[in-house]
Amino acid sequence: MKTFLTKLGIDLRLLGMIGALVALCVMFDLITGGRFLTPRNLFNLSVQTASVAIMATGMVFVIVTRNIDLSVGSLLGFIGMAVAALQVHVLPDYVGLGHWSIWIIAAIAATMMGTVIGAAQGWVIGYLTVPAFIVTLGGLLVYRGAMWWVTEGQTVAPLDPTFRLLGGGAEGTLGETLSWGFGVVASLAAVALILASRRRKATHGFTVKPMWAEGILVALAAGLIMAFVWTMNSYPIPKGAMKRMTEARGIEYTDGMVWNHGVAIPVIVLLAVTVVMTIVSTRTRFGRYVYATGGNPEAAELSGINTRLLTVKVFALMGALTGISAVVASARLGAVDVGLGTLDELRVIAAAVIGGTALAGGFGTIYGAVIGALIMQTLQSGMASVGVDAPLQSIVVGLVLVFAVWIDIVYRRKTGI
Repeated sequence: MKTFLTKLGIDLRLLGMIGALVALCVMFDLITGGRFLTPRNLFNLSVQTASVAIMATGMVFVIVTRNIDLSVGSLLGFIGMAVAALQVHVLPDYVGLGHWSIWIIAAIAATMMGTVIGAAQGWVIGYLTVPAFIVTLGGLLVYRGAMWWVTEGQTVAPLDPTFRLLGGGAEGTLGETLSWGFGVVASLAAVALILASRRRKATHGFTVKPMWAEGILVALAAGLIMAFVWTMNSYPIPKGAMKRMTEARGIEYTDGMVWNHGVAIPVIVLLAVTVVMTIVSTRTRFGRYVYATGGNPEAAELSGINTRLLTVKVFALMGALTGISAVVASARLGAVDVGLGTLDELRVIAAAVIGGTALAGGFGTIYGAVIGALIMQTLQSGMASVGVDAPLQSIVVGLVLVFAVWIDIVYRRKTGI
């Protein structure tokens, strides 16, 4: 079996994470009498995972460079509150209530706010040499307080209707037809990437997998994508939402009418971020510098890498991704209160660590962080579905995090990584 997996080129750590995820899903499905692995619950699970997973892809770079960011949850809340106030109290006076540009301005503003704030933190860490733990711990307190100051603790609602589509829900999806189209395009793209990687290795004289192994990987990639789309297309839209949607589109509603959700927009955003971050980490000079600096900061600096500027860029990227997550999280709720983003910093760090990112720096994968976020959300959703109290949920998640780090330490000792 090990030889078979070696020929396939599948990372054993990745296989272990997928196995843990499958085991959790099966266990909770059995306990709930088949209610966990339903299209409805899997749809909600995918949407709930998106916000934390987006930030977790950036946290990989932060931890790989031997830093930490404790401020992302509070920063998400602050950006979410500021952008909500922008939509409700500012933009309607300038562009008009319900104007088509409001959601675009809000999304750009959130990303820019995150980038600037993240870069400022990175500058203090890189150039003033203040430890990242202290800088971001201060940020955790500052941004949470600033969030209250923006609206004096008041909940901001309702957000722009188009902006709310970015959070998912019945209307915030691609729909059944577009979802199938997305599945086909994504499957073809996955196949093209696998074959392109094979050609590139062969061109440079590297050992390539046997064709049968490539065929299995192609079939797995395309099959998983289409299975996901099929599952999302199996979740029918509730009648109340159907009536609103048909009325908005000028279609007469009938009792026998059935529409399905399809792939949610937050999942599309997460997939886009994952692809871009994977390319950045594996195909760009910036990504190589990040891993080189994390592996040996002194050697990286001696080789000519500007590690201080690199730190600014890494935290700016983390801030930008936090801004995108703020858009998704606030749009999903449709309103923003002072509790938005609470403890998200711990969930994001846990997702990256469970996904195999080494706290000592130098190693971590984007797909691992996304799977780690999915494991975290599956664990929390599963415990909630079986009636586990919130305090006990926190205890279990904490124990799982410690156990995951211990497993990672043991794995690295045995493999010499």
